[in-house]
Amino acid sequence: MSLLPDVMSLTGTPFFVTAIVAAVLAVVVPLLVWHRVGGPVVVRGAVRLFMVVTAQASAVLVVFVAVNNANGLYDTWGDLLGTESHVAAAPDLGADGTGGHGLGQEPRVRQSFAPAGDSDLGVGVRVTQLTGRVSGAEGEVYVWLPPQYDDPAYRNKAFPVVELLPGHPGSARDWFTNLDVTGQLRPMMASGEVHPFILVAPRTSLLARQDTGCANVPGVVNADTWLSVDVRTMVTDTFRALTGADGWAVAGLSAGAHCSAKLTVEHPDRYRAGIALSGYNDPAAESGSITAGDPALRRATDPLWMLTHAKRPPSVSLFLTGQPGDGYEDGLALRAAAKPPTKVWVRQTSGGHLNAVWRPLLPDMFRWLSGQVSGVQTVKGSAVGPRTGRPRTVRPGGRAADVRLPEGGSVRGEK
Repeated sequence: MSLLPDVMSLTGTPFFVTAIVAAVLAVVVPLLVWHRVGGPVVVRGAVRLFMVVTAQASAVLVVFVAVNNANGLYDTWGDLLGTESHVAAAPDLGADGTGGHGLGQEPRVRQSFAPAGDSDLGVGVRVTQLTGRVSGAEGEVYVWLPPQYDDPAYRNKAFPVVELLPGHPGSARDWFTNLDVTGQLRPMMASGEVHPFILVAPRTSLLARQDTGCANVPGVVNADTWLSVDVRTMVTDTFRALTGADGWAVAGLSAGAHCSAKLTVEHPDRYRAGIALSGYNDPAAESGSITAGDPALRRATDPLWMLTHAKRPPSVSLFLTGQPGDGYEDGLALRAAAKPPTKVWVRQTSGGHLNAVWRPLLPDMFRWLSGQVSGVQTVKGSAVGPRTGRPRTVRPGGRAADVRLPEGGSVRGEK
């Protein structure tokens, strides 16, 4: 395998090291040759100016790569330059976003995965390139399986799933790299402190330099269906994953937090719980949102509007965090609007809109989540096999006991 792709990978360590070396050379070389530059005055001035500009550009590149890696902003050069689109088609799929296909009605197709091959992602993360059969979107999806998954004692067990969504711009890798979700949760899952969740991180940057708002916009993108239908179906087709809403949750940060709340409230038939870290309700809070420009679409994709205009309160649970002016008030508004059986917890944070603030929240968030969704359940028959035209069924399972409410939390909407 050629080393060039690794060196040129925007998020790769080799590229970061190469940028640092180039920056050092861009400073050292001028110091060594500054007084040796020959030729006319104009030529000497031009050469020296070029060396100064090169040194400055190299330093800026190092800072950019460091910031990009620390915040998970751009995954590829195509994302950065806005030259890639991950939408092959965007048909009108109707109000439920399925286009009449129906969840669990299509023939089962197992997806091939390969090891992610990047130590920054942690141990056990695998990746695939998925082409959405319903949405018309495509992109990479990262999956991590809990410690119990390959244990022979669990061979007839199906596991709960959490979809992990980054901000905008944002990389699907962010939860694994900067938030270290697997490093934090692996020992908690092994000890039984939290459910052994399958963690799924799909690409959410589907349009060049635009935030999809995780919405369906016919003719533009079907981001909602990509996440809530295609990725979800791929996971249940390929892994021993629970198929019902009781076994699924979605968690997001920043723009991904908006998506998490939106998807949970909009699809109680697909998700039982959502975690939103420093999110917002009004999609206009994100300047690049494609849903903010149309008043009707802006309302329809606002989770607060959806909650207050729902025909019946959805049977879902939300946990929202934020600091004043950055998600906290939006969480309070959702909590105030919640009516049973909808349940909303809100936790105030401080310290900024940063991974460093969100990362230490994960253990408490997943303790909470383990009290909202089903745990591992025994599967009747084969866990992964051909469909028979109906979703496979699972025996009723219990929920985690003795789950505490994270410090500073509050709830409204419970009986």
